[in-house]
Amino acid sequence: MRIAEKFRELKAKNEKALIAYICAGDPSADATREYVHTLVKGGVDMVELGLPFSDPVADGPTIQAASDRSLEAGMNPDTYFELAASIKEQVPLICMTYYNLIFRRGVEKFVKDCAASGITGIIVPDLPIEETDDILKACKAHCVDMIFMVTPLTDKERMQKIFTKGSGFLYIVSRLGVTGTRADVAKSTKEVLDKVNTALPRAVGFGISNGKQATEVIAAGADAIIVGSAFVNIIASQDNVEGRLEELARELKAGCIGQ
Repeated sequence: MRIAEKFRELKAKNEKALIAYICAGDPSADATREYVHTLVKGGVDMVELGLPFSDPVADGPTIQAASDRSLEAGMNPDTYFELAASIKEQVPLICMTYYNLIFRRGVEKFVKDCAASGITGIIVPDLPIEETDDILKACKAHCVDMIFMVTPLTDKERMQKIFTKGSGFLYIVSRLGVTGTRADVAKSTKEVLDKVNTALPRAVGFGISNGKQATEVIAAGADAIIVGSAFVNIIASQDNVEGRLEELARELKAGCIGQ
């Protein structure tokens, strides 16, 4: 399913989107497949399926640890694409990874493999907008969205370049630093949302972990929330994982629709 199609579907129901991140292969490919099913059952609208890398510079300790567990369990790009192709949930799948893995596989081949395995969006936190011509060309050829990030420090000129080149949605990093759960919603969230003037759906991530925070971010003007570390923490606990994933997903989705 394409990302734009999902946003149209949600708009017709007057709902905002819940996007979940989990690391593929943590603790195994089979477990990941089941966790995606559980998250969708709980109300998740899109899934960021992390392809682990040894030096994930945008990720905090929680997701770094998940990447380490996944790599130790044998996850690699070939296995990742096999896993993605085996996921049959009717939601957009988004690849979140780092450019080294794309470069080593070959940009054209990587994007083609994404499309062939059912992945319809790519996020690459360490790839600057100035160096995206090759991947944008491949994404256009294979109907894959290239999703870019903006932060509280992104200036107007850079934002305009991102608005022009990006598709799918705009990933708004709500605060400076790396991923991880936080006790409150950053003041910078509203400030960034107010600065962002784009037709792309605006998805806010970094720090959201409960329904109250989801409600606050949606009320500030977001079209979607992105939650990763809170789900990954549940997976790491190995305690009633599927039940707790579904429960948290339901809580967050309720926050997205004002219940």
